[in-house]
Amino acid sequence: MEIPKEVKSVIEKLKSKGFEAYVVGGCVRDFLLARRSEDGIIIEPQDWDITTNAKPKEIQKIFPNSFYKNKFFTVTVQTGSENPKLKEIEITTYRLETKYTDKRHPSEVKFAKTLKEDLARRDFTVNAMALNLESRIKKGKSRKKDLSFVVDDLSLTLVDPFGGQKDLENKIIRAVGNPEKRFSEDALRMMRAVRFAVKLNSSAAWQIEGKTAQAIKENSIWLQAISKERVRDEFVKIIMTEKAAEGIEILRTLELLRYIIPELEEGYGVSQNKHHIYDCYEHSLRSLGYAAKRNFNKYVRISALLHDIGKPRTKRGKGLDATFYGHEIVGARITLQILNRLRFSKRETEKIAKLVRYHLFYYTPEEVGESSVRRLVRQVGPENMEELIQVRMADRIGSGVPKAEPYKLRHLKYVIEKVSQDPISSRMLKVNGKDVMGVLKIKEGPKIGHVLNILLSLVLDDPKKNKRDLLEKEIKELGKLTEEKFSSLAEKARQEVKKIETKRDKMTKKKYWVT
Repeated sequence: MEIPKEVKSVIEKLKSKGFEAYVVGGCVRDFLLARRSEDGIIIEPQDWDITTNAKPKEIQKIFPNSFYKNKFFTVTVQTGSENPKLKEIEITTYRLETKYTDKRHPSEVKFAKTLKEDLARRDFTVNAMALNLESRIKKGKSRKKDLSFVVDDLSLTLVDPFGGQKDLENKIIRAVGNPEKRFSEDALRMMRAVRFAVKLNSSAAWQIEGKTAQAIKENSIWLQAISKERVRDEFVKIIMTEKAAEGIEILRTLELLRYIIPELEEGYGVSQNKHHIYDCYEHSLRSLGYAAKRNFNKYVRISALLHDIGKPRTKRGKGLDATFYGHEIVGARITLQILNRLRFSKRETEKIAKLVRYHLFYYTPEEVGESSVRRLVRQVGPENMEELIQVRMADRIGSGVPKAEPYKLRHLKYVIEKVSQDPISSRMLKVNGKDVMGVLKIKEGPKIGHVLNILLSLVLDDPKKNKRDLLEKEIKELGKLTEEKFSSLAEKARQEVKKIETKRDKMTKKKYWVT
């Protein structure tokens, strides 16, 4: 991975005016991870941030095409880059944050004197590193082993006062300094620790360092001070990682889940029946794990996690014959409560609740007809049907069955597409029965349907003919035919339309391996 030219340019300009300037934060972490990647997976930095000892007004003098509208000493420089991620680069003056009164925002921000003071305010050691860029030096020159290296025409020196590089190598999430103090400054950092543990590219989740984990567990109640919107956003980021299920379990073990979705914990240790080999909670996690593995979207992932959220409250009986009648209905109500509490949008809330409500749909090809499938499509919405089936697939794997998409689900997909297709009918034509009656000067009768069927076969063969004036000419020509010729043409048209319908049905069946 290279340092973008836009970043190099900004740093060179700051240094040319006598200021210090470093690449800092998450982009340094991701840059180092990419260099050490064991599996070839590279996390592209989302933002390239720069820190400097220049004050905001001094930064704006150097970069006239910039703006500064915040109290955190951050100036946004517009680079003019074609890369959307590099059109704007944030430059922040070294700063100290003191007096956190609400466990969310610093009530006072001061200028820091050194880079180390600035790095000390950051959340985790892997995010508290900086890179010093020096251009056009002789390759191979280095000052400190493992802290300086050459990339293209740059000598990069790592500034790492808190051991972030070592934690990066050992896959450890560790708070900078006193973890309790870090979390008291911003309680959302407790969820961020979990997100980093499951997000960073590795074959297994990272470990949260012991004192850091203990501080989270002891102070998890602080999460209540955070706005629901921020909690929601962090939750979604965890859900959207490849190790989403592990993330939810870490949230539970660190006692954070009870302040996000306490309803999920109700299923912990609640056994199911003969159709399931896992308890309610583990089943939900395994369902989410499959959805994440298949890279399903966030609606499917959240639905997979919550689809059986109503089971603990509807359980009747014990052992293999326990029942959960109506759990999908209760689950949909609970889902609405959860998502409203977390401030999801109305559209997202209704969509996910609908997927939970109908995840238990019944379908057997021999018993359920097309009319029932049409009813399901109307209830769920045609735009949600693919996601509903994905939730069902996640549910199956979460139950311990080996196959996510058996014949029944493939057959259902076929029927859904079949009933959702526009029917092949005379309604597709630019003329109707009244037009036929008007052109031929005839009254209602079977002949009108035969004329429309002939026209339909012509249009299906050549869609360009589906124009009112052309079809009216065809109607006039048909009116000149003898009764015998007309009847023969009508029968041929009927067979052609039927042939096209059969061909389309076969192609749809083949798409889903249905015979």
